[in-house]
Amino acid sequence: MAAGAFWALAVLSAPALMGVPYLPAPVALPAAFLAPGLVLAAMIGRLAARRFFDDALIDGAEPAPGSAADIDQRVLRNTLEQLALALALWPFAALTLGGAVAIALGLSFALMRILFWIGYHLSPPLRGLGFAGTFYPTVLAGLWALVSWAV
Repeated sequence: MAAGAFWALAVLSAPALMGVPYLPAPVALPAAFLAPGLVLAAMIGRLAARRFFDDALIDGAEPAPGSAADIDQRVLRNTLEQLALALALWPFAALTLGGAVAIALGLSFALMRILFWIGYHLSPPLRGLGFAGTFYPTVLAGLWALVSWAV
């Protein structure tokens, strides 16, 4: 959890520390969602590819508990949940904090989702950093944007 919180602070501070110029939200948001969209497409594609080699899966059966396909299904479901949260909060964060923050969130999201995916396949407890590294930056950006807007 601590590493996820540190990651969130680093992601949200990176644009200012790197001197990234102001980007308007309408310009930045499509770019912010590009990397997460590509990772989501890879996850969907990987799960679909698994179906071609399993007669039960191709017929629509649920994956066997603990199987690689089951893990991919869980990762995909959690990624969709995280992306729904991002869709709810990043536009406001981009308008309030600047578009560069949204792009940093998008790149971070993609990286951390891949880490979550790999970690889940290696050992379920290893997925923790990938989860926290996706969830915390989104929530912190939403809270920071709300406070910035209210002040």
